[in-house]
Amino acid sequence: MARRSLTRQNVRHAASLLWRGRNPAARVYDSIGPDFFLALDEGWLNLGLWEGDGTDASEAPRAVRRLVSTLAEPLPRGGVVLDVGNGLGAQDPLIAEIARPKRFIALNITESQLRAGRRRLAEAKALPVNGDATRIPFRDETVDGVISVEAAFHFPSRTRFFAEAFRVLRPGGVLSMSDVPVKRLPRGPRELLAGLSQLRAWGLSTAAVATADQIVDAAEGAGFREIEARLVGERVIAPALAFVRRRLDGAGVEAPLAMRLASRAMLSQVELLWRRGMIDYLLLTAIKPPR
Repeated sequence: MARRSLTRQNVRHAASLLWRGRNPAARVYDSIGPDFFLALDEGWLNLGLWEGDGTDASEAPRAVRRLVSTLAEPLPRGGVVLDVGNGLGAQDPLIAEIARPKRFIALNITESQLRAGRRRLAEAKALPVNGDATRIPFRDETVDGVISVEAAFHFPSRTRFFAEAFRVLRPGGVLSMSDVPVKRLPRGPRELLAGLSQLRAWGLSTAAVATADQIVDAAEGAGFREIEARLVGERVIAPALAFVRRRLDGAGVEAPLAMRLASRAMLSQVELLWRRGMIDYLLLTAIKPPR
């Protein structure tokens, strides 16, 4: 199979490592483009909720959908649903199928992702909105459910996101989200390098570093109650890493050599963080108390 040459998105991603601008996460995802060769399925950017160890390639498309279905299930039916950080829109038809909202809104700070996801947003009958998760451009108490799939660590402040989600939700409204917490801080230069390299690669600040308990405390501090949180890294991070490793080591990967080498280096750093018990994967639901 022919190798891809460097694309405009590849070059922009390399440049983004040197200059981030005012919205670093947006710049990273804008630079990746809609055809990211390590995505578990076309247009899907989450890590998936897996059955198995990640060695079965046919499980990957099911895993990404299973994660979104799991997060969408607690949403109220027939209300106004807000998807915060909706990626390329691949998840939105599935969210719409489960929650059956009377109005569906997709909020994304990366305008290029909203453009790339237009077909899927139209399928979900979702209104695309280019905006910031920490300054949600809606009035108080106008939303019944907020869902955020694997995006909160990109937000400038989880505390402000929780405050905004609480503000826009009606009493009794539901927040359902996934996140990547840390379990401990680095010990020694190798772990520190791995942690800092991932912050840099994904346009994150040190504000992204939070334990599961700190994330739950931030949600509770915003006013949420009935908070349910569980760590599922063994079903998310471990198999996703195995899947990506097999893809990179296999023949026929359609990506330029520089991108494959950079991806291998990044994967090794994430594998170190996972093996040494430094990161995990969090599923969280919370309720805005009824009056």
